[in-house]
Amino acid sequence: MNPKNEAPVVVISGAAGGGGGAVERRFHASGWRIAARDARDVGLQALAADLPLAARITADLRGADACRHAIAEAVRQCGRIDALVNAIGVWREGPVEDADEADFDLVLAVNLKAPFFLCSAAIPHLKLTRGCIVNVSSDAGHQGNQNAAIYCASKGGLTLLSKTLALDLAPHGVRVNSVSPGDINTPMLRFQAERYGGGDVDGYLQGLLAKYPQGASACFIEAEEVAELIHFLCQPAARSITGADLAIDRGLSTGI
Repeated sequence: MNPKNEAPVVVISGAAGGGGGAVERRFHASGWRIAARDARDVGLQALAADLPLAARITADLRGADACRHAIAEAVRQCGRIDALVNAIGVWREGPVEDADEADFDLVLAVNLKAPFFLCSAAIPHLKLTRGCIVNVSSDAGHQGNQNAAIYCASKGGLTLLSKTLALDLAPHGVRVNSVSPGDINTPMLRFQAERYGGGDVDGYLQGLLAKYPQGASACFIEAEEVAELIHFLCQPAARSITGADLAIDRGLSTGI
């Protein structure tokens, strides 16, 4: 499927985030070409200073046309797509009765709508390469998180979207999986604690860790751990894995 023997191409959304950056480093280490997409050009510039990017795409993906353009640009610059990794995501929390419509629209647009239309645009190209999709969901995509109804709704939708696409695309040799991390040690987690911790960032973070079965020895998941799992799912060794939602959460969701 690669007659020119070129290095495969992975398109990564949310590339300038802590999780996306770890994914890029892992794929780069194994020789993949990277098409990085993020809304923040300054973040992509920083990435390009550390990693050779095959394509650098700055775009706000909250609209279908922007998603289609991003994929088209990746194909134009790289010639092919072998994998799509949707690591894009935002967090909002609070009681449903206090929910703000703008927050609802933002979370659903970034966490669900953007991955949906990125997948939609990438599928014709992935059929040509018999490639794969990995969507980064969350433990909140298959269990309730208190005061996080909007986020849970978005990630639950993403998890089931992944399973449905796996069924739809299996006859074409395209695999689709999701990974569902717990709390990852990234700037997004720090933002979460600073915005919703009521001034007690450490207390907020300790409250999150208290949910884990490790007790006093609990620690947050590192982005590199998640990146390793995503990278594996895009390798030939994972050819039998499709339609899976793989937890990487230190046992957080084991009891559900």
